[in-house]
Amino acid sequence: TPIRLYHELGARYAKGEADFSRVTTFNLDEFLGIGHDHPGSYRAFMQEHLFSRVNVPEAQINVLDGVAPDPAEECQRYERAIAAAGGIDLQLLGIGTNGHIGFNEPARELAGRTHRVVLKTSTRRSNAALFGGSVDAVPREALSMGMASILRARRIILIATGKSKAGCVERMLNGVITTRMPASFLQLHPDVQLMLDEPAAGKQSAVGG
Repeated sequence: TPIRLYHELGARYAKGEADFSRVTTFNLDEFLGIGHDHPGSYRAFMQEHLFSRVNVPEAQINVLDGVAPDPAEECQRYERAIAAAGGIDLQLLGIGTNGHIGFNEPARELAGRTHRVVLKTSTRRSNAALFGGSVDAVPREALSMGMASILRARRIILIATGKSKAGCVERMLNGVITTRMPASFLQLHPDVQLMLDEPAAGKQSAVGG
Protein backbone atom coordinates (compact mmCIF):
# COMPACT_ATOMS: atom_id res chain seq x y z
CA THR A 1 0.00 0.00 0.00
CA PRO A 2 2.63 2.65 0.87
CA ILE A 3 4.91 2.09 -2.14
CA ARG A 4 3.74 5.20 -3.99
CA LEU A 5 4.27 7.26 -0.83
CA TYR A 6 7.79 5.88 -0.37
CA HIS A 7 8.65 6.68 -3.98
CA GLU A 8 7.28 10.21 -3.58
CA LEU A 9 9.48 10.72 -0.51
CA GLY A 10 12.41 9.53 -2.58
CA ALA A 11 11.55 11.96 -5.36
CA ARG A 12 11.35 14.85 -2.92
CA TYR A 13 14.71 13.93 -1.43
CA ALA A 14 16.23 13.79 -4.93
CA LYS A 15 14.92 17.31 -5.60
CA GLY A 16 16.39 18.61 -2.36
CA GLU A 17 12.93 19.17 -0.88
CA ALA A 18 13.30 16.74 2.03
CA ASP A 19 16.08 15.63 4.36
CA PHE A 20 15.93 12.34 6.30
CA SER A 21 19.32 12.49 8.01
CA ARG A 22 17.74 12.98 11.45
CA VAL A 23 14.99 10.39 10.97
CA THR A 24 14.92 7.17 12.98
CA THR A 25 12.68 4.41 11.62
CA PHE A 26 11.01 1.39 13.23
CA ASN A 27 9.33 -1.13 10.97
CA LEU A 28 6.05 -2.53 12.22
CA ASP A 29 6.82 -6.18 11.59
CA GLU A 30 8.98 -8.86 10.03
CA PHE A 31 8.48 -12.47 9.02
CA LEU A 32 9.83 -15.07 11.43
CA GLY A 33 12.48 -17.40 10.09
CA ILE A 34 13.97 -15.24 7.34
CA GLY A 35 16.86 -12.80 7.54
CA HIS A 36 17.20 -9.23 6.35
CA ASP A 37 18.94 -10.39 3.17
CA HIS A 38 16.00 -12.59 2.12
CA PRO A 39 14.20 -11.00 -0.87
CA GLY A 40 10.83 -11.59 0.82
CA SER A 41 11.76 -9.84 4.06
CA TYR A 42 10.28 -6.47 4.93
CA ARG A 43 13.83 -5.20 5.44
CA ALA A 44 14.54 -5.96 1.79
CA PHE A 45 11.21 -4.42 0.79
CA MET A 46 12.00 -1.21 2.66
CA GLN A 47 15.49 -1.09 1.22
CA GLU A 48 14.13 -1.31 -2.32
CA HIS A 49 11.26 1.14 -1.97
CA LEU A 50 12.44 3.67 0.62
CA PHE A 51 15.86 3.39 2.23
CA SER A 52 17.74 3.25 -1.09
CA ARG A 53 15.96 6.44 -2.17
CA VAL A 54 16.50 8.67 0.87
CA ASN A 55 19.31 9.53 3.29
CA VAL A 56 18.23 7.80 6.50
CA PRO A 57 21.52 6.73 8.16
CA GLU A 58 21.89 2.94 8.38
CA ALA A 59 22.38 3.15 12.15
CA GLN A 60 18.96 4.81 12.49
CA ILE A 61 17.05 2.05 10.66
CA ASN A 62 15.38 -0.43 13.02
CA VAL A 63 13.78 -3.65 11.81
CA LEU A 64 12.87 -6.73 13.82
CA ASP A 65 15.28 -9.64 13.31
CA GLY A 66 13.35 -12.59 11.91
CA VAL A 67 16.20 -15.00 12.63
CA ALA A 68 16.99 -13.88 16.17
CA PRO A 69 17.82 -16.97 18.29
CA ASP A 70 15.31 -15.90 20.95
CA PRO A 71 12.22 -14.28 19.34
CA ALA A 72 10.75 -13.29 22.71
CA GLU A 73 13.93 -11.44 23.69
CA GLU A 74 14.05 -9.83 20.25
CA CYS A 75 10.55 -8.44 20.84
CA GLN A 76 11.60 -7.05 24.22
CA ARG A 77 14.76 -5.57 22.68
CA TYR A 78 12.64 -3.78 20.08
CA GLU A 79 10.38 -2.27 22.73
CA ARG A 80 13.46 -1.02 24.60
CA ALA A 81 14.84 0.51 21.41
CA ILE A 82 11.57 2.36 20.74
CA ALA A 83 11.57 3.71 24.30
CA ALA A 84 15.22 4.75 24.04
CA ALA A 85 14.40 6.73 20.88
CA GLY A 86 11.75 8.68 22.77
CA GLY A 87 8.76 6.82 21.36
CA ILE A 88 7.25 7.02 17.89
CA ASP A 89 6.21 10.43 16.57
CA LEU A 90 4.50 9.27 13.36
CA GLN A 91 3.11 5.80 12.78
CA LEU A 92 2.36 4.91 9.15
CA LEU A 93 -0.13 2.06 8.81
CA GLY A 94 -1.93 0.01 6.22
CA ILE A 95 -4.94 -2.20 6.87
CA GLY A 96 -5.53 -5.80 5.91
CA THR A 97 -8.74 -7.05 4.35
CA ASN A 98 -9.51 -8.76 7.67
CA GLY A 99 -8.87 -5.56 9.64
CA HIS A 100 -5.37 -6.33 10.86
CA ILE A 101 -2.77 -3.61 11.30
CA GLY A 102 0.84 -4.59 11.51
CA PHE A 103 0.50 -8.33 11.96
CA ASN A 104 -2.07 -7.96 14.75
CA GLU A 105 -4.59 -10.49 13.49
CA PRO A 106 -8.26 -10.70 14.51
CA ALA A 107 -8.49 -12.79 17.68
CA ARG A 108 -10.20 -13.12 21.05
CA GLU A 109 -7.42 -11.01 22.56
CA LEU A 110 -4.62 -8.83 21.23
CA ALA A 111 -1.04 -8.48 22.44
CA GLY A 112 -0.13 -5.04 23.70
CA ARG A 113 3.59 -5.02 22.97
CA THR A 114 5.83 -6.40 20.24
CA HIS A 115 5.17 -10.12 19.99
CA ARG A 116 5.26 -13.33 17.98
CA VAL A 117 2.14 -14.06 15.96
CA VAL A 118 0.70 -16.85 13.79
CA LEU A 119 -0.48 -15.39 10.49
CA LYS A 120 -3.94 -15.96 9.07
CA THR A 121 -4.21 -17.63 5.66
CA SER A 122 -5.69 -14.42 4.21
CA THR A 123 -2.68 -12.44 5.44
CA ARG A 124 -0.24 -14.94 3.98
CA ARG A 125 -2.14 -14.81 0.70
CA SER A 126 -1.87 -11.00 0.67
CA ASN A 127 1.91 -11.29 1.06
CA ALA A 128 2.46 -13.99 -1.54
CA ALA A 129 3.79 -11.47 -4.07
CA LEU A 130 6.88 -11.07 -1.87
CA PHE A 131 7.55 -14.79 -2.28
CA GLY A 132 7.14 -15.31 -5.99
CA GLY A 133 3.37 -15.57 -5.77
CA SER A 134 3.47 -18.73 -3.65
CA VAL A 135 1.32 -18.69 -0.52
CA ASP A 136 3.08 -21.82 0.70
CA ALA A 137 6.40 -19.96 0.66
CA VAL A 138 5.14 -17.21 2.96
CA PRO A 139 6.25 -17.83 6.57
CA ARG A 140 3.47 -18.90 8.92
CA GLU A 141 4.68 -16.69 11.77
CA ALA A 142 5.95 -13.14 12.20
CA LEU A 143 7.08 -10.61 14.78
CA SER A 144 4.94 -7.51 15.09
CA MET A 145 4.48 -4.38 17.15
CA GLY A 146 1.47 -4.81 19.42
CA MET A 147 -1.63 -2.67 19.58
CA ALA A 148 -0.46 -0.69 22.61
CA SER A 149 2.88 -0.01 20.90
CA ILE A 150 1.03 1.32 17.85
CA LEU A 151 -1.46 3.40 19.82
CA ARG A 152 1.30 5.08 21.82
CA ALA A 153 2.50 6.85 18.66
CA ARG A 154 1.86 10.58 18.85
CA ARG A 155 0.30 10.70 15.39
CA ILE A 156 -1.02 7.96 13.09
CA ILE A 157 -1.62 7.98 9.34
CA LEU A 158 -3.45 5.03 7.81
CA ILE A 159 -3.39 4.48 4.05
CA ALA A 160 -5.91 2.22 2.30
CA THR A 161 -6.42 1.72 -1.42
CA GLY A 162 -8.69 -0.45 -3.49
CA LYS A 163 -12.24 -1.75 -3.33
CA SER A 164 -11.18 -4.79 -1.30
CA LYS A 165 -10.42 -2.48 1.66
CA ALA A 166 -13.76 -0.62 1.63
CA GLY A 167 -15.56 -3.00 3.97
CA CYS A 168 -12.87 -3.08 6.65
CA VAL A 169 -12.42 0.71 6.44
CA GLU A 170 -16.15 1.17 7.05
CA ARG A 171 -16.13 -1.20 10.03
CA MET A 172 -12.98 0.39 11.40
CA LEU A 173 -14.62 3.80 11.42
CA ASN A 174 -18.23 3.00 12.24
CA GLY A 175 -18.24 -0.41 13.90
CA VAL A 176 -17.70 -1.43 17.49
CA ILE A 177 -14.23 -1.53 18.98
CA THR A 178 -13.35 -5.19 19.02
CA THR A 179 -10.34 -7.49 18.94
CA ARG A 180 -12.00 -9.12 15.94
CA MET A 181 -11.25 -5.88 14.05
CA PRO A 182 -7.85 -4.73 15.37
CA ALA A 183 -7.95 -1.51 13.34
CA SER A 184 -11.09 -0.47 15.23
CA PHE A 185 -8.84 0.44 18.18
CA LEU A 186 -7.67 3.44 16.19
CA GLN A 187 -10.99 5.04 17.21
CA LEU A 188 -9.35 5.52 20.63
CA HIS A 189 -6.40 7.53 19.31
CA PRO A 190 -6.65 11.36 19.41
CA ASP A 191 -4.71 12.05 16.19
CA VAL A 192 -5.42 9.69 13.28
CA GLN A 193 -5.53 10.73 9.64
CA LEU A 194 -6.89 8.47 6.89
CA MET A 195 -5.64 8.62 3.31
CA LEU A 196 -8.07 6.70 1.09
CA ASP A 197 -8.59 6.42 -2.63
CA GLU A 198 -12.18 6.47 -3.91
CA PRO A 199 -12.65 2.68 -4.03
CA ALA A 200 -11.43 2.25 -0.44
CA ALA A 201 -13.72 5.07 0.70
CA GLY A 202 -16.63 3.71 -1.35
CA LYS A 203 -18.83 2.69 1.59
CA GLN A 204 -18.40 5.90 3.56
CA SER A 205 -20.99 7.97 1.67
CA ALA A 206 -23.64 5.37 2.36
CA VAL A 207 -23.14 5.64 6.11
CA GLY A 208 -22.37 9.33 6.27
CA GLY A 209 -18.74 8.77 7.25
